[in-house]
Amino acid sequence: MQPLAERLRPQTLDDYIGQQHLVGEGAVIRRMIDARRIASFILWGPPGVGKTTLANIIAKTLDVPFFTLSAVTSGVKEVREVIEKAKMHSGLFATKGNPILFIDEIHRFSKSQQDSLLGAVEKGIITLIGATTENPSFEVIRPLLSRCQVYVLESLGKDDLLKLLDNALTKDVFLKNKKIELKETGALLRQSGGDARKLLNIFELTIQAAEAAGQTDIVITDELVLKSIQQNPLAYDKDGEMHYDIISAFIKSIRGSDPDAAIYYLARMIEGGEDPLFIARRLVISASEDIGLANPNALLLANACFDAVSKIGMPEGRIPLAEATVYLATSPKSNSSYLAIDAALQYVKQTGNLPVPLHIRNAPTKLMAELGYHDGYKYAHDFPDHFVEQQFLPDEATGARFWHAQPHTPSEAKLYERMLKCWKERYKNEE
Repeated sequence: MQPLAERLRPQTLDDYIGQQHLVGEGAVIRRMIDARRIASFILWGPPGVGKTTLANIIAKTLDVPFFTLSAVTSGVKEVREVIEKAKMHSGLFATKGNPILFIDEIHRFSKSQQDSLLGAVEKGIITLIGATTENPSFEVIRPLLSRCQVYVLESLGKDDLLKLLDNALTKDVFLKNKKIELKETGALLRQSGGDARKLLNIFELTIQAAEAAGQTDIVITDELVLKSIQQNPLAYDKDGEMHYDIISAFIKSIRGSDPDAAIYYLARMIEGGEDPLFIARRLVISASEDIGLANPNALLLANACFDAVSKIGMPEGRIPLAEATVYLATSPKSNSSYLAIDAALQYVKQTGNLPVPLHIRNAPTKLMAELGYHDGYKYAHDFPDHFVEQQFLPDEATGARFWHAQPHTPSEAKLYERMLKCWKERYKNEE
């Protein structure tokens, strides 16, 4: 018998749950499907949020040839074989659209494997749909990435997960005739972590455990769910737990300045076979997001760690990973840069493309100079302390503040004191 998650896999877009920012009325993927013109794209999101399901629905709705490859088991040879098959189908199905090639876990493809896709995507022999749990900017080669849009899928929310459970009880051929009462859902929702497959696996596991205990009228409670999970710890997607729950605990331990906890979770990931470059990338992010200007050397060390692990691999790579982990966990913390860019992005979204002041624009042509470009610009190095006060923000943004110092650490306190000296009124009310 198929697992519950597979039995409930949606077959149409109307049955698809979640990701309304992509498939809701007027959303980008919905528009492409309605227009029957699918461009190549990559779906980036955590496990169990509908990446594979969405690709299958698109192919079924458009009625075009659909080929699938898994990056775990396929190489260049398999890619070329699929492209040759797609060429044969292209002529037969030209009026319906290009054949679709779906590649699961595309982040695991090597550079040569990704290179082998370029020509077919460029010529329109195939429409590529990739799925990845990793940031495509790191894992997909630039030429292929430039030929694909990237769409971000989100973990499913509470309402989506509850709808899945309702579907399981009312639509599944094996469950709808059983006496099952969903009394409590807290444990199911917490343990799923927004992963539909994990939710349904745990739900099915709980029902099976109750039936094994001789229950015919099953009442789902948090206690029953947790007891079922403890009895069968490997039955509900351990890889998902390892990959997301443990990395979350790892980063939070670094942020919380607990080197012992951070090293413990690092060991959990190494022992579990986690990709060491995945860990190293998260260290680079943490160095900027959580340590930042409180200790700028943290980013240098994290980058050096990433480089070292790339060169030496495992098991020796555990040593620079441990060094960077301890250093980041014991460093002073500041997220002022992280907060500054998020505030600036929000401001830009609200205000649009405000004009750059003329005096700080370049004037490479005579016409630009005549129009006042660069006129009145003051070269900072010509002034005492290499600073002179002048306007840099657009007129409409004058006085806007994005970076707010966190002067609890000596290095950032020095930066704040310099800004206070330079800009006086703007920074004197800094809390």
